[in-house]
Amino acid sequence: MDGYTASELLNIFTMQAFAGVSLFSVFVLMALGLAIIFGQMGVINMAHGEFLTIGAYSTVMMSILAEKYLPAFLPYYFIFAVIAAFIIAFTIGYLVEFLMIRHLYRRPLDTLLATWGLSLIMQQIFRSSFGAREVSATLPDWLMGSWQPVEGVDIPLNGLFVLALTILLSLAVFLFLFRSRWGLKVRATTQNRLMAGAVGISTPMVDRLTFAVGCGIAGVAGAAFTTIASTGPTSGSLYIVDTFLVVVFGGAGSLLGTFASAFSIAQAQSVMEFFLSGSMAKVLTLLTVIIILMIRPEGLFSIKVRK
Repeated sequence: MDGYTASELLNIFTMQAFAGVSLFSVFVLMALGLAIIFGQMGVINMAHGEFLTIGAYSTVMMSILAEKYLPAFLPYYFIFAVIAAFIIAFTIGYLVEFLMIRHLYRRPLDTLLATWGLSLIMQQIFRSSFGAREVSATLPDWLMGSWQPVEGVDIPLNGLFVLALTILLSLAVFLFLFRSRWGLKVRATTQNRLMAGAVGISTPMVDRLTFAVGCGIAGVAGAAFTTIASTGPTSGSLYIVDTFLVVVFGGAGSLLGTFASAFSIAQAQSVMEFFLSGSMAKVLTLLTVIIILMIRPEGLFSIKVRK
């Protein structure tokens, strides 16, 4: 830190902290769906990152269509792209659960291998359909530029948008799980699957829709991802390890744990990356998480489940 004044260090920490908030937003959007799927069904979905890629590519395609055929629609297309990303990822997730996942319940190793194979297949489909090169969406003007709260600190507007989208989606998931009749069925299935079935809850349908919702949320994460990075066939797989780390560190199935875990990991990585190399920052973060998990194997927050 030699060579920096106190004012410069404060500005650096502020901007790195906000960069960490952008990374936190992507982690939360990815981990929310994974936490719901893993927490309820115990399915380790190695293809979850590819649903992020689906959302990202659908946003890029809408950007190209708007730019080519409807230029007047360009300032507004992104809002519709977020909705389209959710619907497309939700539909594909529903079909994946119906055609493959439902045959593999209570077989964790088979599920792991099957979803890993699905991940490779989807990556090849992306490569064949869109090419191996990374592509970017044309962002509306209102997502460009930065906000300068004080001199020397520039906060990008796209980061603010991703943060607002994360807060809105998190509130929607909370209302879905804790304030809706469907959420009551989801929690009953998580707590005691046999008893939930005995009182008339269709647990297979709960599983199917929960898996699809989790994939849809990953699709929204993909739309948000296009505002901070370009998209390629393996974009989603780059985040899958970090996302699993967030879910396990926070405590499987715990939304509060997911938020706390995503925030601490993203902030640690972002600040350390400025003063160390990116790989060293990741190694130190991973070592810290491993040590904490050795002390507290159930994660930061755990939920009590009746077996």
